[in-house]
Amino acid sequence: MTTSILRIDSSASGAGSVTRKLTDKVIEKLAPDTVTIRDLAAEPLPHIDPTWVAARVTPAEDRDETAKASLILSDALVAEIQAADTLVIGVPIYNFSVPSSLKAWIDLIARVGVTFRYTENGPEGLLTGKKAILAVASGGVPVGSPVDHATTYLKTVLGFVGITDVTIVAADQLAIDADASMAKADSEISALAA
Repeated sequence: MTTSILRIDSSASGAGSVTRKLTDKVIEKLAPDTVTIRDLAAEPLPHIDPTWVAARVTPAEDRDETAKASLILSDALVAEIQAADTLVIGVPIYNFSVPSSLKAWIDLIARVGVTFRYTENGPEGLLTGKKAILAVASGGVPVGSPVDHATTYLKTVLGFVGITDVTIVAADQLAIDADASMAKADSEISALAA
């Protein structure tokens, strides 16, 4: 049972966005107790910079005020994930991959010692026990095809931080047959376990 959802919107299309419509439907189907919304188009995140990169690898007790300040937003983003049972991520495919707004979010939440760690057996994700649903839309890129660098990338990144239960709901190839594409996505949403 899903009790808490973190909704990530990344489409620059605003209210007309297909991924926003899909995430609405997914959340309605899951009927969670709480939904936290992070709209990356309405409130763009900064890109990481040298101060942030240095701060993230500096032990907490050694961080100066500038380093601490540079991690405040990143800490808040990680806390949103930690508090959620399920992530519902709206993923429009832009130029075969994810929007830069979503990449900025990924860069800020992929933190060694916080969301993953390195072990003698390789990296280990620390955000385990969560699910993710990717609500994907594309004009022409078929999800799962060799040119789909969005869903394969996101599954890799989510798995890296410990979220391996990933479901894709896709309205792909909207420019070819929008009605069939939306019908397929609606069917996939209907099949989701509440």
